[in-house]
Amino acid sequence: MPMNPHYALTEPLRDAVDTLSQEGPVLVEFGAPWCPHCLSAQALLESAFEGGHPDVRHIKVEDGKGQALGRSFKVKLWPTLIFMKGGQEVQRLVRPTSADEIRRALLAIDGHEQGPGDRATIRP
Repeated sequence: MPMNPHYALTEPLRDAVDTLSQEGPVLVEFGAPWCPHCLSAQALLESAFEGGHPDVRHIKVEDGKGQALGRSFKVKLWPTLIFMKGGQEVQRLVRPTSADEIRRALLAIDGHEQGPGDRATIRP
């Protein structure tokens, strides 16, 4: 699944996110469409997703005061990226500054990326 450029119209329930991450790797991105840090992170996310991670489900959640999902993850700053697998948080990036750190976190939950001429290349 490619990077998702759109925020969800309604935030999912925490149980739904946990269940999705039991079924496969999930990246939950918390932010807001007007947030300058969030806007800057979009190019980094796009670069990190290029050529790989077709199995990662990317959920963008517009966060704000009193939003239940963000509070359940104890989100304080935007963007916050939560990388989940097996129903658990594996890694968290707050205000990422490089595509490489996002790429490494994606590999931690996905374990593969697409290589030239390959459908998928397994990485240790």
